[in-house]
Amino acid sequence: MFQQALAWHQQGQLAQAQAIYQDLLKRQPRHFDAWHMLGVIAYQTKQYDKAVELIGRAIELNPKMAGFYSNRGLALKELGQLEAAVKSFEQAIALKPDYAEAYSNCGIAQKELGQARAALASYDRALALKPDFVEAYYNRGLALQELQQPQAALENFNQAISRRPHYAQAYSNRGIALKQLRQPDAALQSFNQALALKPDFAEAYYNRGVALQELQQLEAAVASFNQALALKPDYAEAYSNRGMALQELRQWDAAVASFNQALTLKPDYAEAYYNRGIALQELSQFDAAIESFNRALSLQPDYAEAYYNRGIALQELRQLDAAVASYDRAIAIQPDFAQAYWNKALTLLLSGNLAAGWDLYEWRWRNAKTELVPRNFPQPLWLGQQPLVGKTLLLHSEQGLGDTIQFCRYATLAAELGARVILEVQAPLLGLLKDLAGVSCAVAKGSPLPDFDYHCPLLSLPLAFKTHLNSIPCWPSYLSAAAPKATYWAQRLGTKTQPRVGLVWSGSGVHKNDLQRSLPLAELLPWLPAGYQYLSLQKELREIDLATLQSQAAILHFGAELEDFSDTAALCELMDLVISVDTSVAHLSGALGRPTWVLLPFNPDWRWLLDRNDSPWYPGVKLIRQAGRGDWASVCAEINGDLLRQLKQVSAHP
Repeated sequence: MFQQALAWHQQGQLAQAQAIYQDLLKRQPRHFDAWHMLGVIAYQTKQYDKAVELIGRAIELNPKMAGFYSNRGLALKELGQLEAAVKSFEQAIALKPDYAEAYSNCGIAQKELGQARAALASYDRALALKPDFVEAYYNRGLALQELQQPQAALENFNQAISRRPHYAQAYSNRGIALKQLRQPDAALQSFNQALALKPDFAEAYYNRGVALQELQQLEAAVASFNQALALKPDYAEAYSNRGMALQELRQWDAAVASFNQALTLKPDYAEAYYNRGIALQELSQFDAAIESFNRALSLQPDYAEAYYNRGIALQELRQLDAAVASYDRAIAIQPDFAQAYWNKALTLLLSGNLAAGWDLYEWRWRNAKTELVPRNFPQPLWLGQQPLVGKTLLLHSEQGLGDTIQFCRYATLAAELGARVILEVQAPLLGLLKDLAGVSCAVAKGSPLPDFDYHCPLLSLPLAFKTHLNSIPCWPSYLSAAAPKATYWAQRLGTKTQPRVGLVWSGSGVHKNDLQRSLPLAELLPWLPAGYQYLSLQKELREIDLATLQSQAAILHFGAELEDFSDTAALCELMDLVISVDTSVAHLSGALGRPTWVLLPFNPDWRWLLDRNDSPWYPGVKLIRQAGRGDWASVCAEINGDLLRQLKQVSAHP
């Protein structure tokens, strides 16, 4: 009867086998093999509690059968009773020291217990006993991955594949190891091989999506995550990573929806809360973003990146003290967190705490997101400590054109300390800055440099000179247009019949805050009253603005005729007023001493501070701020009212 039941069992006819085992036990209740095989059927039908009970009865009747203990261990592992499972496998090994399968299964339970090194030892014993043990190679690779040894893991997966060329799981995990080794192309190939062998392999689609994401094939990554989700609709990690790919595609609403689905499935998913917060930030939903970061932090209190991004959201809401506190929490957890130091510096500078801000501003060199590369000169960096009398000091530009215009003023102070000053600037600024007071020699960036003793990046000069709000070197003007250029453009414009207003309504589209700082020309135009001659001071235009400008013959635009900033400076000097968003032209006009209105978003760049309509950097600048986020209408209304008042004054006093 037992052999007949075993035959049915081996053919997969479990119901028939079970009936015979049960009938046999009625006749012979102490038939331990029948109790054991009934337990195996219970295991195969996922009745794990029943399996443990039935196999336990077999062990009571015959405690010397290693296979009984091993199979009970498998059932205990499925029940999550991992320590009991390990003990059961060890009992099997004690009875049968050459039991390779028991060693391998013991390793699996040990790995799930977080005992990766013990698991590794178990797999080693299994492979020593059975050198062609495919599953042991595969599981050993998993343990090595957990121990952050991807190269060794890769070798084990390769061993498994060489012995079983159609082992889809091994291909998939080999792909994970290759991804950890920063070989995303090879990883992608391995995931594709896994899927060719097992087309319904949700995990392989998921990991394939991660590899595609790293290769910046974002739409393909989203498609791969979608395939994983079609096969496994409760796959929270796939929803979360799909959200991250959608973020990179700048599909913020879709990303939030994907993170929400992940969180519905896995409410304790700290990473999904964190990434949802980032997407909400991009949608300018800062209160919701802060709530999402807080949820992540409640689940993972040492989540430094969540504190950092919460600080950004608080800064956007102009809750500066809270933002600084959040950056401090991030730094306490991760003391070398360059981005947190950098953003803390920007927040302190925005609040007017310049002394503390300049010191932390030096973290910009260690912040990968700034993409700034320090100049590794053999000559020492000068930050104000060494005397400069008789020394040559190289001052070099490092960031945008506006930054160079704003901070080149310090060349004059350095010369007053006795230095011979060499000024290295971007080529478009060379013609404008070569005659700056205090500059002995000006060179374009990338040109050979004269000899020098010390060097200093331009934006480190406020630190070197210990600048605070009351000691900013602020002069009515410190730049001037070249006479030949001024003459040329005066003739080009002809006789002035109306007050001239220069306009700049947008900056570079690649600027990180461009969506906040720029506005379409069509939005500004209706607020510009008649009675003025308007000129575009922009060299380049966006397509949407070009179409608007072409329909407005009253606004002069010179475009490609502006060869460099010396042309723009000459035009600025011919203006009665310059109206500009926060771009390099705003700095240029301010440095030239021209009346300048700078249009600012609700949360401006640090240099314009908060809650004031003047600038400590430029005496001739008036700041016009948004009353709320994205509120250009209030800014335009103020421009309109002020222009009308000025026109009335001109009419009253011609």
